[in-house]
Amino acid sequence: MPTLPWIPLEKAEPDAEVLVMASRLEVRSLRHVPGFFLASLRLLRQARGSDGAHGVTLKADLLKRTFWTLSAWRDRKAVHAYAAAEPHASTMRGKRAVMRDSTFVFWAVKGSELPLDWPEAQRRIAEHPGGS
Repeated sequence: MPTLPWIPLEKAEPDAEVLVMASRLEVRSLRHVPGFFLASLRLLRQARGSDGAHGVTLKADLLKRTFWTLSAWRDRKAVHAYAAAEPHASTMRGKRAVMRDSTFVFWAVKGSELPLDWPEAQRRIAEHPGGS
């Protein structure tokens, strides 16, 4: 299962409130996995250059057709700007047809709590209605 390490980006002040976004994305078939994985890497590269991104990581369980993202942002406006920008906007529109399920969760942490870890993110996703 490929897991990319946490990539620190724009440093957050230790006392600053940071918005965390975690997602679980599942594709319908194994034949969709390679394309979705490559798209995920492109979007990770985009996030690395996005204003307000404090850090990102990606985890993929290829045989289970499941991808997770975990990122920290200055605020919700920064997350929305990233999602609305290219290539994210057109990539996600194009991938909707191959998606089986997706879950997104948000919570706040202090900048001093970065980097984030997977167990907490996966726990929050599993507790979210529709999460697994």
